[in-house]
Amino acid sequence: MNSDDLALFAAVVNAGSISRAAIDRGADQSTISRRIATLEAEMGGRLFHRSGRGVIPTDRGRELLRYANKVTETIQEATLAMRQSLDKGPAHLRIGAQPTIARILFGTLAQALRQEYPDTRLRFVEGLAYQLLAALNEGEIDIALLYRPEHPGAIAYDPLLYERMWLITPADSPFKASTCGVAQLGELPLIVPSTHHGIRMLLDSLAARHGFRPNIVLECDGSISLTKRLVMEGCGSSILPLAAVMEDMRAGRLRAAPLVDPTVERCIALVLGKTTLEPHGLWHASQIIKRTAWELARSGRWSDATIEPAHVSGLAGPPPRGGPPSGRKGGAGT
Repeated sequence: MNSDDLALFAAVVNAGSISRAAIDRGADQSTISRRIATLEAEMGGRLFHRSGRGVIPTDRGRELLRYANKVTETIQEATLAMRQSLDKGPAHLRIGAQPTIARILFGTLAQALRQEYPDTRLRFVEGLAYQLLAALNEGEIDIALLYRPEHPGAIAYDPLLYERMWLITPADSPFKASTCGVAQLGELPLIVPSTHHGIRMLLDSLAARHGFRPNIVLECDGSISLTKRLVMEGCGSSILPLAAVMEDMRAGRLRAAPLVDPTVERCIALVLGKTTLEPHGLWHASQIIKRTAWELARSGRWSDATIEPAHVSGLAGPPPRGGPPSGRKGGAGT
């Protein structure tokens, strides 16, 4: 018995008759009958119940089918691995990102990846940081793009871009200053996520460092769109990157003031997962992501994003490894 015998056996099971399997495989029916008979002799018993309407597997046949399917899956995995080694790109690529990052990056990234890997099956996933990290750990996605926490632990975060954080207020808010001191966050009614979200952890860290108590009037664990809607309707203010609100600012629905004293930045980082992708293919895909993100920042399409940290900030990390030449680049402020 070999893998061809098992594949033939599975084909007969799926076809439901030897004659139909012969047609599907372009083979002679008598040859298939002979090979099935030989296989039954090797297995020590009947593998099919035969009737005028076709064949169905016996209990022994169903047990053998399980092994046949495993062999088929192994062969398919080996074929995928070999294809990936030909520099034609991975057979599939699964990328996850936090919502703000996904909204800005995924459209342009899809075009870049399709151009580079026309045969690759792409899958984009949107989620919160803890969801993406869990998906990476379980092998459900290959690459994650997320905001690096202040204390990253053992996870290897590869810095990609930096974004300043802004106070977001309703268009008719009495707060009219062009900037917002970090300590002022204790005086303003804030709408932020609950404690396991990155923005909330950032706010709590700022409060601990600068000695104020955040005035949280509403916790919102929904989408950024919901948070913005609550701000527009006068329920409070929030803290977001500028890119998340540029369209609303242009439409006159929201106002924004950068956080200062100190400037507060968050690092957008790339994290690689426990994936079956060939290492070179994974590395090459990550380079495409970096080039795409950097170009969005340089062209201003990723508003207020920079390739290097803008200022010395307690929440900013080191500049990207292997990045472009030094120098501040990126989109404009307001």
